Amino acid sequence: MGAKVSDVMTGRPRAVNPQTTLTEVAELMEAEDVGSIPVVEEDRLVGMITDRDIVVRAIAKGKDPKGMPASAVSSRELVTVHPDDDLSDALELMARHQVRRLAVTGENESLVGVVSQADVAREAKEKDTGEVVQSISRAPQGPRTP
Repeated sequence: MGAKVSDVMTGRPRAVNPQTTLTEVAELMEAEDVGSIPVVEEDRLVGMITDRDIVVRAIAKGKDPKGMPASAVSSRELVTVHPDDDLSDALELMARHQVRRLAVTGENESLVGVVSQADVAREAKEKDTGEVVQSISRAPQGPRTP
């Protein structure tokens, strides 16, 4: 493809801090029409929270999202890319880790953007897009851990 992550990423995404309540996170997701939000502390990426995290790790377990902090359900083991990385490398990471979004970090793990499967699809050729979506969306082979 030849494109860089910075060519297609969403720059300066909305983020929350670890103490933001799940209710506030969900409201932000609705307002921004997104399914995941980075969790940052002093501009440093420390986690990622998805709508699925809220449902599976909180609501399905009977926990109250109104007072529960984002840090209680967010993923901390993150797969990230840098703005200057090749987009093809980002696609490979998405497929290998079965994720549809990657945080884009700069110096000192500061959050600079997010690149999603949809961003990639807009940039890629039609044939490449189909292959990418299929590899990213393929069901994991074994149990998936948070």
